Amino acid sequence: MTMFGDGLDTAVQRAFTRPIPKSAPAKMRYLVKQLKGTKAAAEALGISRRTVERYVKGQFKRPRKDLADRLESEVKKRWQPQIKEKAKQRAGTTGGIVIDTRARFGYTAAPGTTDDARLRHLTVALPPTYAARLFEARDQGASDQQLQEIAAEGLQEVYFKDGGRRAAGLLVEYTDLEHIEFGL
Repeated sequence: MTMFGDGLDTAVQRAFTRPIPKSAPAKMRYLVKQLKGTKAAAEALGISRRTVERYVKGQFKRPRKDLADRLESEVKKRWQPQIKEKAKQRAGTTGGIVIDTRARFGYTAAPGTTDDARLRHLTVALPPTYAARLFEARDQGASDQQLQEIAAEGLQEVYFKDGGRRAAGLLVEYTDLEHIEFGL
């Protein structure tokens, strides 16, 4: 599980204008339509083509847990792509992104200041440049560590340095992540 990647995906999915299909047969029909055939849907889900056909016809209605999770994931990946892109673009150009996190923050600063890491719960609105960087890195397949570094830089600049008005030489370490949630 990737906390940052999944968190960004969840934030974008909140922009959906319609809910994804609820039942397994409806999800399967959507997936078959998107992938243009039962063979491609079967390959994407790792099941037989005949099983896909049975779900499409409504003969099978309740998939086992692992198949239900894969089906949900594949449908969410393809659901309302234009809405997802508009939400990412809006966040990256005008809206920015809100990060709600609970983690340990340590500092490297001028001599005589404390550098003991402390557990903090922060909710910070980052400017559009950081939102654009996060989504761009996510789309290019960046690791959770790389996404965490971008978020740490954003938190450092916006929250700890207050946009350059204080703590000029401060470097923030973002570790022991307990919780992360994004909002657009």
